[in-house]
Amino acid sequence: SSQAFSSSLKMGDKRPDISVYTAATQNGWKPLIFLEEAGIEYKLVYIDFDKREQKSEWFLKINPNGRIPAIVDHSNGDYIVMESNAILMYLADKYKKFLPEDPKLKWDATQWLFFQTGGVGPIMGQAMYFQRIAALNGHNDEFAIRRYVDESRRLLEVLNKHLENRTW
Repeated sequence: SSQAFSSSLKMGDKRPDISVYTAATQNGWKPLIFLEEAGIEYKLVYIDFDKREQKSEWFLKINPNGRIPAIVDHSNGDYIVMESNAILMYLADKYKKFLPEDPKLKWDATQWLFFQTGGVGPIMGQAMYFQRIAALNGHNDEFAIRRYVDESRRLLEVLNKHLENRTW
């Protein structure tokens, strides 16, 4: 089973409300960034891809899809949340952080989170896959690389335009 690779706990301290099961990936960092920025203590549990821990029986009980990240909220009956942006929404709601209460502002933030979920994340993931995994394993598909790199650039331009002249 996995072991914690980082924790702010000292012997005798109570367990934090949130345990985060993750690895060092873009999706894996999302809940960690949230918790760090919010100043919320958590237990960090490293999932070792080299050992295929994400596909192990114990982890599949946490996330049946065998993907990171996932959290367990011990203060809510060991409630499990999987999928990085669902975790962000859950944490924002639980801790009343980073998501405005005003409905228009809340949905403005939510639609940009979904822009990342449905656009930036998957497209940049495919660009990375075709450039850094497939190509290095002898499957160099220039059409796929160009398509995903160009679409990644376009999506980042949309985001950049949205952020122009905004305080963030």
